[in-house]
Amino acid sequence: MSEIPETAVAAGDIVWQSSPPGSMYDYIKVASFSIGSDGLVEQWSRRAADLFGLSAEEVVGKDPVEAFLPAELRTGGHRKVAEILDGKEWTGLVPFRMPGGRRAHGVAEVYVMPSEVRGGERAALCVVVDVRALQQIETDLAASQAIFGQSPFGFLLFGPDLTVRRANRRFATVFGGDPDAHKGRTVHDYLPRPEAERMTAALKRVLETGEAVNDLQIIGTAPGSTDRRHWSINLYRVHSASGRAIGVAGLGTDVTRRQIAAREAASTRRNLALLNEASARIGNSLDLESTARELLDVAVPGFCDLASVDLFQGLLMGDEAPPGRVDGSAELRRVAFASAVSDVPLASAGCPDSGATEVGAVHRYPFGSPCARALRAGRIKVVPGADGSLVQSTLAVPMVAHDTVVGLAQFSRTKGSEPFGERDLALAVELAARAAVCIDNARLYRREHERALILQRSLLPPGDPEAAGLDIACRYLPGNTATEVGGDWFDVIELPGHRTALVIGDVMGRGLRAAVAMGELRTAVRTLALLDLEPAEVLSALDEIARGLGTPGGTQQASRVARGSRDADLSEVYLATCVYAVYDPVTRRCTFANAGHLPPVLVEPGEAALMLDVPPGMPLGVGGEPFEEVEVELPEGALLALYTDGLVESRDHPLDEGLRAFRAALTGPAERPLEDVCDHVLNTLDTRHGEDDIALLMAEVRGMPTEAVGDWQLPREPRSVGRARELSRGQLIAWDLEPLVDTVELLVSELVTNALRYGEGEIRLRLLRDRTLVCEVWDAGLVQPRRRRARDTDEGGRGLQLVGLLSAAWGARRTPRGKTVWFELPLPDGEGSAEPTVEQLLSMF
Repeated sequence: MSEIPETAVAAGDIVWQSSPPGSMYDYIKVASFSIGSDGLVEQWSRRAADLFGLSAEEVVGKDPVEAFLPAELRTGGHRKVAEILDGKEWTGLVPFRMPGGRRAHGVAEVYVMPSEVRGGERAALCVVVDVRALQQIETDLAASQAIFGQSPFGFLLFGPDLTVRRANRRFATVFGGDPDAHKGRTVHDYLPRPEAERMTAALKRVLETGEAVNDLQIIGTAPGSTDRRHWSINLYRVHSASGRAIGVAGLGTDVTRRQIAAREAASTRRNLALLNEASARIGNSLDLESTARELLDVAVPGFCDLASVDLFQGLLMGDEAPPGRVDGSAELRRVAFASAVSDVPLASAGCPDSGATEVGAVHRYPFGSPCARALRAGRIKVVPGADGSLVQSTLAVPMVAHDTVVGLAQFSRTKGSEPFGERDLALAVELAARAAVCIDNARLYRREHERALILQRSLLPPGDPEAAGLDIACRYLPGNTATEVGGDWFDVIELPGHRTALVIGDVMGRGLRAAVAMGELRTAVRTLALLDLEPAEVLSALDEIARGLGTPGGTQQASRVARGSRDADLSEVYLATCVYAVYDPVTRRCTFANAGHLPPVLVEPGEAALMLDVPPGMPLGVGGEPFEEVEVELPEGALLALYTDGLVESRDHPLDEGLRAFRAALTGPAERPLEDVCDHVLNTLDTRHGEDDIALLMAEVRGMPTEAVGDWQLPREPRSVGRARELSRGQLIAWDLEPLVDTVELLVSELVTNALRYGEGEIRLRLLRDRTLVCEVWDAGLVQPRRRRARDTDEGGRGLQLVGLLSAAWGARRTPRGKTVWFELPLPDGEGSAEPTVEQLLSMF
């Protein structure tokens, strides 16, 4: 029955009410009419009029059999009416037709009750129900029961008080018991408190507003199970026939599998995104620590809450093969740590046995610890978090590159986060492997870079070199660790006669090969300098050597390659630029030769810096072109700067701009210390780009004082030998070098005698006093003296042996007008050289 409306009036225990629209009688279409004692319709209800479509005026006073039944049924109908009027009850199905119709339209179920009217005459009261309405109700009830009872989804009907009024079999199967046992319960009996409150709020909102709720996601557990289940709930308000809200219907679908699939799909998408990010971000540098930090930048917080990277200490120290592959307990250094959890103690991060390890600390894992086992086996280990720790679990992942374990990565998730799954394990291994390959590449690069740097630095002059008549200052800045070692070098070489060779060069290319080529060229320059060749001759010889560096057969093979042999494609071309300058402190003249290098810069006192006009020539290794020389007289106090392109050129500063800035930096107040000038240049120019090595060689011209030089011309006659001894003695006494008088007189006699005997033209004697004493004898002859061993019977031939024994060094060099033979002696206040022994003197005979 429909609910009692508010208009109902109570009287005692009897409740009287009007029948509002939508009562049950409207659904079953009940009608009534009465038949009088004469067998004619006496009363006709309004519902009968609605059912049969005939008004009371059309029916009252007429025979019902004649009015409703078809002609073929009327005989039986009159018989039944007679029986009813005789006092017999009857119930049956009666076909009826509408007035004016020839055939029956429907079937009515009629219940006839005999009655009496005033006077005791027999009559009848007929109650009629439309069978079609009953059949429709039966069909609707069956459909409703099928939908509600046979539905594969859980179905609940909540009343206005939000208690369960009805539950279907599927719901009872999930939550236990019989469907009727759930009547009167609330959502708090099925769900945890937070979810129950969400569900209650949704029910109230639907009941109050009438707006349906679709796909409300609810999480809970079924009775007797600990597995989390996901349900999708659809809610809608239920109304009575009068349109009044009588409750809320809820349809629940178990979407746990769909949630798991969606979560796995999301996890797969996340993992792919992480791998894509890892490919883009890990390995952007060739630095071990930076690569480790890049791994953690990708992993935290996208993959885990805490992470750390430990690398073998031996690997970081440059060992060939990382240690610890046997027992897993070798020393490691914590190189990176990252956390998405604020104020997490280090002791709570990572494996329980890792302890509180700070970044940069060196540590070991106990032999039986999970981390040590992971390192030994080279396989991932899942480590549960310790009691009282914030960490739920940790993945200890060996970092393996080329079958070599280089370290250990640890990924941790805190309690409350989603546990690691199988896909997470595979992702952790992939992330660690990618980082390991980059770290191993960085390790190999660092090893080569350090070796090349050591080689390069070992070939540079130690400290600030010294030179007669020059103050020398130099700077060398290698490129950063992200760039390979270049082939820049410079050198300061002492030459006979207190002259100095200044060399600067740059091998094109990078890496160990360029450093080795630079070393070979530097050694060749020093060797050629000992021959005291002219600058252009030195560069010509270097050009031949450079062309031979890239071919197995040396310079001969290089010549064949240059002529276009079939092996040309097998050769490796080495090109280099170089400036070779020879400075004479006596004349302050400097001779330059350039092989494709940047021109020297000269700063005269009080003047602006200018680039010397030295023909650049072709780079070393090209061949085929001669080199030119330029001689420049350098004023006293002038600055001479030789440099490589890294000082004046970078990606952000073109060469012309760099050269202008370099000249401007050199132009400044006079009398500045040379070291300060170098520092000022490096601080002013863009020298921190790290793209290339930077070499800077600066020399301040001091010249040799006139009083430190003794220079005489001697005629070509025998008495010049005695004259040479006298001049030497007088000059040494003037210089307070009396201890050297006897030795110098003896050696000068030998050299002048040889010049008279084997040389040509006039003889020139020169004494130079600087850090050492140098004696030079010049003549016009071209034949170089050669030291030989005299036979026992020879009366001569021992002069050069005597020179070699008594001097610190001696030699001969060609000059434009002949040759010069020289010897060198340390000054008395120097370290000196040991006096020759008797055995050494006797060995000359």
